[in-house]
Amino acid sequence: MTEYFSAHYRLASYQPLEKAAAVLAGEQSSGTFTPVALETDALIARHGATVIGVETTDEPLAALPGSWNPAGAESLNVGIVEIGFPIENVGTSIEELYTTVAGNLFELRDLAAVKLLDVEIPPQILSAYRGPRVGMVGTRVIVNRLEGPLIGTIIKPSIGIKFDALAGLVTDLAEAGIDFIKDDEINGNALDLPFVERAETVLTTLDRVAQATGNRPMYALNITGDLDDMLRRAELVEKAGGSSIMVVLPAVGFAALEYIRRRTPLAIHTHRAGFQSISRTPELGVDYAVYQKFARLAGADQLHVGGIDSKFFESNESVVHSARALRTPLGDTRLPATVVSSGQSAATAQAAYDALETTDLLIMAGGGISGHPDGAKAGVESMRDAWQAIEDGVPVEAAARDSVALARALEKFGGRG
Repeated sequence: MTEYFSAHYRLASYQPLEKAAAVLAGEQSSGTFTPVALETDALIARHGATVIGVETTDEPLAALPGSWNPAGAESLNVGIVEIGFPIENVGTSIEELYTTVAGNLFELRDLAAVKLLDVEIPPQILSAYRGPRVGMVGTRVIVNRLEGPLIGTIIKPSIGIKFDALAGLVTDLAEAGIDFIKDDEINGNALDLPFVERAETVLTTLDRVAQATGNRPMYALNITGDLDDMLRRAELVEKAGGSSIMVVLPAVGFAALEYIRRRTPLAIHTHRAGFQSISRTPELGVDYAVYQKFARLAGADQLHVGGIDSKFFESNESVVHSARALRTPLGDTRLPATVVSSGQSAATAQAAYDALETTDLLIMAGGGISGHPDGAKAGVESMRDAWQAIEDGVPVEAAARDSVALARALEKFGGRG
């Protein structure tokens, strides 16, 4: 008896959905555009994907370029389809799994729209991957803040900052008691701020502040590059006493993340910059609920979900959907930190809490801290005071009466549209 795992797709076609779903199932398993001699009934029964269910919807979707309309239909058939894939087709590799559920199907002309919404992870793959080494709980232990939101920031300007300015900004942030700092995703190994020298500047600065104050935030140094460079950079950070590194997952891929996870004890901050190139439109791509499963299995300790009332296109509802997916258990792997980032400031704190309904978050405020009118230290203070007010059940605006830093932040960022 063939055992299956399932995947759900949003589908549109000028053909009946049942037929379009069958084309998808065939393409992603034993079939091709024509019968072949070795594709026997026995082989199909064991290795062919199958259509489990089709549910029509009235969601308005636009047809993708090149969509096939052989009968000249005037409208699309739209729905959610569930496909069952034989478990033994995918072995124990997330790369094989991803290719099976998110491969050539996107190029099928029979599909006028197709987006992968969810996938069940086969048991042999769940057992083959260890997932996050540190996760949210481990992150809290490292930064010595076991409850409440973790307050973090991104070095701004994103690129072009010089060594002295970087050291000064890191000093201000660490002295202010911030929990987490990271490089911007585009700041990897810039010619005027090379990784090795940047890491030395950051880590020696953190050492100095820790000796003076006892506070040492986690700093995620961006190691994104080829495999050899990433491993060398991770080893450098570990030897220098760092606690975290960062990779841009859409740029390096799941296999590279897994490669680094197996070779370093450091927490891996996993940025999703570029992810929306495969997810922004409802007609095509992969939903974040799927993507985050692969990222977690590969070893992401901290994962971005977008921001509430952010500077980007994504709706708050979509961000909440992503955050809920990220907090859903995945086998026996550790839960990663939910990173809320993009346009965050003290002025978005209440909206973020209302939407996400938790303080078990890593809140990243780049411009919301470095852009504070009284400087980065006041920016950290404003974020801490805003979230403390939320934890205390006090309106953020009311708390601002007793916090100049918070009042100034609300004055600057509160009217951002």
